[in-house]
This record gives sequence, structure tokens and C-alpha cells, in this order.
Amino acid sequence: MNKLSQITIGALLALGTVSAAQAGTLDDVKKKGFVQCGVSAGLAGFSAPDDKGNYSGIDVDICKAVAAAVFGDATKVKFTPLTAKERFTALQSGEVDLLSRNTTWTLNRDTAQGLSFTGVTYYGGQGFMVRKSLGVKSAKELDGASVCTETGTTTELNLSDYFKSNGLKYTVVALGSNSEAVAAYDSGRCDAYTTDASGLYATRIALAKPDDHIVLPEIISKEPLGPVVRQGDSQWFGVVKWSLFALVAAEEYGVTAANVDESKASSANPEVKRLLGAEGEFGTPMGLPNDWAYQIVKQLGNYGEVFDRNVGAGSPLKIDRGINALWSKGGLQYAPPFR
Repeated sequence: MNKLSQITIGALLALGTVSAAQAGTLDDVKKKGFVQCGVSAGLAGFSAPDDKGNYSGIDVDICKAVAAAVFGDATKVKFTPLTAKERFTALQSGEVDLLSRNTTWTLNRDTAQGLSFTGVTYYGGQGFMVRKSLGVKSAKELDGASVCTETGTTTELNLSDYFKSNGLKYTVVALGSNSEAVAAYDSGRCDAYTTDASGLYATRIALAKPDDHIVLPEIISKEPLGPVVRQGDSQWFGVVKWSLFALVAAEEYGVTAANVDESKASSANPEVKRLLGAEGEFGTPMGLPNDWAYQIVKQLGNYGEVFDRNVGAGSPLKIDRGINALWSKGGLQYAPPFR
């Protein structure tokens, strides 16, 4: 076999490998007719079922956005409730197509565990909740405290780092699920409960006597929470990533669920035309219909609308946008250009 033939065969083999990698999750999802999405079993504002088993929350809306992009129908998604300990195994094994479960983007997870984070749905940070009767107004007053948390999360390491760096002693009470950790705190088994600050507010309003508890002011970590897919499937990675970006871009351009049809028909902004599929062919390279982003915004609204109804001013949590505002309004949310 001459050298040219060897090179040609090598190139074909490489092309076949790339094609096989790209022909993964999206094709499987299309064949079965729905997106299987891993979510939290119950975290208000992020993913929680109602009494009929219907899930809602900002993480749930990311799953629905992907379904809207692929099928033109945000309801074509099924939810798998997962504990923190179960979530990565479920994604790695193929039990779920996408993990959207208040999961922190870290170096180790993004490189050593076969996972790829596609963006940031919510910029958060870890905090503490205590009973008012404890008489504590700062996390630095928790020396000697017992702290409840969920095992298998970044909170345990953050907790250790914070107490060590401040010369404080503590006892960790690590439970197998968030509901167990909350129950242990509520029963008085520990002095404080720690998780992402957004989760603290969600937990507090669900307690029997919310006003008996306070969230301390310190934020002790960076917790960028976002959707996760398996490594090695660049096409599916792109679908999930740009579904999130479509929500953010729509807010930036002032496109809402209420005005998306008018915007598609009459906007003079080329970026809006490309976003909504009125100009160009931007869906085809991703294996999607050309109106994929239009369907997301039509059915779910833009990022601001998703944030507001789930965790913001229009929700019981009433969390301020803060750093989750658009970059143009002093926040960190930013989408690359649609061109």
C-alpha cells in the first residue's frame, strides 16, 4: 500500500469517527420523539413537580427550550428526578440525554468526568441558613456549629475550605439527598443548613415557619449552574448550548413571547431576523429546523421571562436579577452573535 493510499484511508477513518460522534444524541432524541431530561426531585424555582407530577422551574424550562428547538414543541420532554449522587451516572450511562439540575460547572467535572457544560443558566453562590434563635448574624460566628448539607455536591468542599480559611471548627452532617438535609436541619439535628443561596431561599419558604429562619449575608463560593451533556457529541452540545443562548439573545433584542411574531415579520434588526429564522439558514448546520429559536421564544419567552416567573419578581422566591442580569445591565448573561 503506497503512502497516499494510507493517508486517504486514514482520513476516511477519521471522518467516519467524527460522523459517528456527531450522529449521536440528536438522532436518538428525534427517533424516540422526546428529550429525556435529568432534573432535581424538588427544588422550588429550579425543578419541582406539582401535585399532578408536572415539573416547573428554570432548569425545567431549559429542557423545554431544547425540546422546542428540536421538535417545535416544548412539551416533548420527559423528566427523570435525580439526586446529586445519581445525576452524573445517569448522564454518563445514557439514561438521560441532558442534565439540567442546578449543577455547578467546575474544572474536574468539565474535564475528568466525561461531561461538558454548555453554559450558565444561573450564577449563584453558596450560603448558610440558620434559626434566628441561634443569635448568629454572620457565617463567621458559626465556630463549633454543626452544618447540614447534601453529599455528592460541591457544597461539602466549599464548606471545608471556608471554615479552614477562617480558622473555624465545625461538624458536617452530610445526607444522601437535599430533602434529607433539609429535614435534618428542620428537626434541629444541625445548627445551620448550607447550599446555593438560591436554594436557601427556596427551602426557607417551604419550611413550616419561614420567619423563624434567616439566610446569612456571606456568599462563600462561585456556583455557575448550567446544563450538562456527555463529552464527544459536538452536535448535541451545540443544540443545548445555543438553545440557552437563544433565550439570552432574545432578551437582549427585546423579543418576547408576546411580540415574537411581530418581530419575525417586521424587525429591521438583522440579528433578530437571523435569530428567528427570517433570514439565513442557521438551523441546518445543527440538524434543526430554521425556526428553532423562534419556537423557543414563542413557547417559553426570553431569558428574562424565564427567570422572572421561576425565581425572580414574578415568583414566590423574588430573587433579584443581580449578576444574572444581561451584560448590558451590569450582569454576566451574554450570548455570542447570531451570524
